[in-house]
Amino acid sequence: MPRASASLVLLVLALSGAARAGDIYIGTDANGVVTFTDTPPADLDGFALFIEDLSKNRPGSFTRIDNALLRRNLDTYDDTIVAAAREHRLAPELVKAVVLVESGMNPTARSPKGAQGLMQLMPATARELGVQAPYEPEENVRGGARYLRRMLDLFDGDRELALAAYNAGPGNVRKHGGIPPFAETQYYVDKVLRYYQYFLAERPLRRG
Repeated sequence: MPRASASLVLLVLALSGAARAGDIYIGTDANGVVTFTDTPPADLDGFALFIEDLSKNRPGSFTRIDNALLRRNLDTYDDTIVAAAREHRLAPELVKAVVLVESGMNPTARSPKGAQGLMQLMPATARELGVQAPYEPEENVRGGARYLRRMLDLFDGDRELALAAYNAGPGNVRKHGGIPPFAETQYYVDKVLRYYQYFLAERPLRRG
């Protein structure tokens, strides 16, 4: 588990200012153990913002985030994510960012619209992808990675358009000639790319 870096400290100053409920911090406790917490010291000394509260401004159509579960499961599915990413020629950090924003690392997540599992597959999409058990982590992530690869191929490797299509459907991306003017899609693309870059820079997944 990596130590908090200088760039993370800058992220604290840029994004938090003060601890907010739902934010997740990384730091070293009094015993020298690197730990995640949502209740860092008041002055944030030695702790840095790791994940800002995903519930803040989150569209109501998305699954609700359980921040305690997110902390527990943050690295739980890394091996599954790396395997699925390798199979579908994706950066595992991108797949992990999608999982983070879609479900908050909750394998039993279900959105108000009916999207299921870690990568929030809609039932019809899951069936089309051959996913028979959408709440089973490995099957869900493999299916979601397969669909994300399909969207990247469809939009010539453009991550923004592929992510917009993952969220809103490729038809809407084509119709609007880019990221659709939907608040939830714009939120989604921004969040996923932000955490993708963060994972690449600060917490790359082990390829095995």
